[in-house]
This record gives sequence, structure tokens and C-alpha cells, in this order.
Amino acid sequence: MMLTRKDYPSIGETLWTGTLPNGLRLRIVPKPGFATRYAVLAADYGGAHRRFTLDGQSVDTPAGVAHYLEHKMFDLPNGDNALNILSANGADPNAFTSSGMTAYYFACTEGFEENLRMLLHFVTTPYFTPETVQKEQGIIAQEIQMGEDSPGNAVFYNLLGQLYENHPVRDKVAGTVESIAEITDRVLYDCHRAFYAPSNLCLCVEGDVDPQRVLEIALDELPGELLPVPEADFGPPESPEPSLRVRREQMAVSAPQFIIGAKVPQAGSGPEFLRQQLVSQLALRLLVGYSSPFYNRLYEQGVLNRDFDYEVYFTAGTGTLLIEGESPDPMAVLAALEQEVARVCREGFDPTRFERAKRASMGARLRGLEDFDNVCVSLAAGVFEGYDALESLQELDSVTARECLDFVRENLAPERLAISIVEPKGATE
Repeated sequence: MMLTRKDYPSIGETLWTGTLPNGLRLRIVPKPGFATRYAVLAADYGGAHRRFTLDGQSVDTPAGVAHYLEHKMFDLPNGDNALNILSANGADPNAFTSSGMTAYYFACTEGFEENLRMLLHFVTTPYFTPETVQKEQGIIAQEIQMGEDSPGNAVFYNLLGQLYENHPVRDKVAGTVESIAEITDRVLYDCHRAFYAPSNLCLCVEGDVDPQRVLEIALDELPGELLPVPEADFGPPESPEPSLRVRREQMAVSAPQFIIGAKVPQAGSGPEFLRQQLVSQLALRLLVGYSSPFYNRLYEQGVLNRDFDYEVYFTAGTGTLLIEGESPDPMAVLAALEQEVARVCREGFDPTRFERAKRASMGARLRGLEDFDNVCVSLAAGVFEGYDALESLQELDSVTARECLDFVRENLAPERLAISIVEPKGATE
């Protein structure tokens, strides 16, 4: 089979793409002369894929299976551990599970082909026994219990529970101590068969590599059968408004932490979805970014400090707007945000500030091209959602102030907003 080449003159990149007969999608960005080589093998499978249909059968799994599977995939049938083998061969390997994706990856300067073969081999070679699964339950249960003491986890998942009544994105990716107790070796084998077929995977590589050689290795190492892709069931449609506007929890923190959030309906898939992501991030930069009137006013008043961030988090068919930080008075931040939204809706965005913010966003994305891990994971996310992540710069350049204003009007109305607060023990409202 042949790979297809596409050049991006404006950013100086080249992308080779292809799809194997077994359905695996390939994305390769050659970087001649660079020492580091990076590869990620990603599955369109995350913590939110708890319910799905495959071969006409509906399956409902406990919370935490995708994360559990990630932990166990490094075990090989001969008793070896792929993590140790990769490390011994000069690679820096790791993995992560989000609500919408599981990814296994490594970076190396030498031994790339051997490391790539190992990556492809262990991710598609399941090996679980009742004994090893039970042993892992204790390890993951400790991880979950440690997370229970994290204010960051609490404020984030409390907000998701306020926004989403049904979608499993509201559940912790690692699950709960109770839910992982239901996970057996049979559950892991079934979910691996469903979601780790090459047709549900994407291999992205960047570095000084030969694209045709990467293709040959993938053909050598992966199963050849083309299998059906599972159909996720994320539950009934969600209301655009939160089920609970304000939630407070007291924990051992020195100052109140907050996240203000809203649901953002995902705009389908493909280029339309890519543009939605770009518009939403630019709109938030304009509205609440470090150079915005909103942030600078609240910073001068001592209501906000440098511990402040914002994003629109798209995963598993959802979009969640997040504005988070630390403040002595989180409800004052919410009130100020509502006032700023009302002002912007009346007056629009200042044209000079809009152009400056767009240039800053483009600069940030250009710098992101220097991070091979960022490029590869972005390419994989684009494959699963039907767009080309390397077209982001060209697409961003055509975003208008009107689109950003429309995004604010549609998604940040007062009735759409919820706030989650974690405050010091003994605090009063």
C-alpha cells in the first residue's frame, strides 16, 4: 500500500497519511536531522466509553475499565513488562487515559524501530489473569483514594456533576473503589477486543524517520483482520443548563478554589468541529485572558491572582467551558464574569484587541509544533474526530470577531453557568 504526502508551506511541515487494510490510521511527520523520535498509539476509547454496542450486542461496563486496561496492557504473556523493555532500550515510555482517549507513547533517540515494534506488539497483545487483575485492584484503589484528597479533583468533578446529569464524562476516569471491584479479566478481554482492534487505533509518529519503514513495521506487527468499530452510547441528550448552579465543598485548602463552567454543544465532527475549538479558545482568551479587562480589573482588586486558567475541554462528544482559579470570593468572580459577558454582548470585542489576541493564539500554536508529543496527540485526536490538526493555523487565521462574539452569546449566558467551589474548612457563605 502507498502513503499520501501533504505539505503545509505556511508552517514548514509535511504529513504522510495512510490506512492499513486492518483499519489502522497512520500519521507521520518526518523531521530530518532531529535527534528525538516520538510515537503514540492511541485508541478511540476512554473513561466515558462505558456503554457501547458491538456486533449488535449492548454492553455496559463499570466505571474505570479504560484506565484499568491501560495499567494492565504493559504485562506480556511471557512475564516481561513492556515498560521495562522499552526503558532498557533507551526509550522514555508512558501512557494516559482521558474521558475520550487512551494513548501509549514513547520518545527515544536510538532504537526507534525496536521500540516501535514493542509498542505495537504490547498494545495489541492482551494478557490478563484473575490473579493479576485482583492484584492491580489494590494499586488502582490506592490511586483513587489519593485522588479523593485532591481539591483539584473535587472542584473539577463536582462541576461535571453539576453540568451533566447522564453523560458518563461526569464520572472519574479511574472509577471508584466500588466500581473497579467489578472489573474482571473477562471484562478487560472483552473491552480490549472491542476497542483495541487496529480499526479503532491511530499511530502517529514524528521525528527523523522513514514513513515507508513505519508503514512496513505496522504491517508486520499488527493483526491483519479488519474488525467492526464499537458504537458508543453516552446516554440521552443533556439540557443546555446545569442541574445545580452552585456547589460548595470544604477541604484542607488555604484559599477557596473555583471552576466556573458551562456545557458547549459539540459542532458535529470534521473541519466544523476543528473550527469550533479554535473559535472557543480565542473567544475565551479575549473574554478572560491575562490581557483582558476582566482579568486585569479583578487582579488589581485582589479578587483573582496568577493561579488562573481557562479552556474549552472537548472529549467524548462533549464540550465543557472551564474558567478556574483561586479567589477569596469566588461568587464575586462569577458576578463579574456575568457583567463582562453582558458588556461584551452589547459592545462587541475591541478590533485591536481581537487582532492582538489572534496573533498571540497563532504564536502559541506555532510554538506547540516544537513539542512532538503535542503534535502526535493532536493528530490522533483529529483522526478520531475527522479533521487535520495541522490545518489549525490556517483555519485560525480566518476566524472572525463575530464568530467569537456569537460563541460568548450562545454559551456564557447566566443561566448556562455553574460554579464549583472548594473552600477552607469552617468557611461560611
